[in-house]
Amino acid sequence: MTEPAARAAPLADAAAQTRLKKQATIASVVVAMLLIAAKLVAWLMTDSVAVLSSLVDSLLDAAASVVTLIAVRYAVEPADREHRFGHGKAEALAGLGQAAFICGSGALLLIEAIRRLFDPRAVRDEAIGIGVMVFSIVLTLVLVAFQRHVVRRTRSVAIEGDSLHYAGDLALNGSVIVALAAHAMWGWTWLDPLFAVGIVLWLLWNARKVGAASLDMLLDRELPDDERENIRRIALGHPEVRSLHDLRSRRSGAATFIQFHLEMDPDMTLMRAHTIADEVEDAIMAAFPNAEVIIHQDPEGLEEEHPVLADG
Repeated sequence: MTEPAARAAPLADAAAQTRLKKQATIASVVVAMLLIAAKLVAWLMTDSVAVLSSLVDSLLDAAASVVTLIAVRYAVEPADREHRFGHGKAEALAGLGQAAFICGSGALLLIEAIRRLFDPRAVRDEAIGIGVMVFSIVLTLVLVAFQRHVVRRTRSVAIEGDSLHYAGDLALNGSVIVALAAHAMWGWTWLDPLFAVGIVLWLLWNARKVGAASLDMLLDRELPDDERENIRRIALGHPEVRSLHDLRSRRSGAATFIQFHLEMDPDMTLMRAHTIADEVEDAIMAAFPNAEVIIHQDPEGLEEEHPVLADG
């Protein structure tokens, strides 16, 4: 999911986010179990390495979905005395776990697919395999559509990672259908392992994206430049704000943390400065729901020592 897509729909409130996340994780586990059962039958009847790779992918989806379910349930727990910033980074840990699952299984599948390229085997009962793949595509389409809706409303990196797995399954299952159909019509045994290699490369590409997004959250990566610029625009839009510096931001699960220094008239009363900061905070929170905003009030022109940042 791209950043523009993430902002295409308004974020849900905290209670609705929690409910949506739980529903999405339960749905993904149920779908994964159904797909595992169907693909296991298909593989046993066809002996297709492409079907086997799809089965292993579903096994990984199930494991990753269970990890996501546990992580999301922990991540939505409110902040407590030991975790004042909440538990949102549990989602990023789940994302790294998903990436590791994909990389490990991808390596094993790649070895088996390459072996089958040099020692091809005939595929049996192609019609059954094709039927199972069509069933998998329909079920996966429904799940991915629901997950995308949840991600737009919650910005959950764990569910986004889970959704990438299943979105990859759509292309994966389609490629298995092509391989089975080619074998049934023309007897091309080499196409089955070749498509399996392509599936593995797709899985590894998804693992890279999920892992990168998870690391960004764990390492407190700044919000995208356009969002940071929007924060600046909102703050400087207040008529009594002179300037802004030391803007810092990060995400942790669905929560966003924003902090900066506002520069105002040095002769302004503390009460007025506090009121202005509250007004700026309200405006920013209207644009960034579920954000925690911390504003330090400075008199304009005050010389202070701050850490040197590239664009702070």
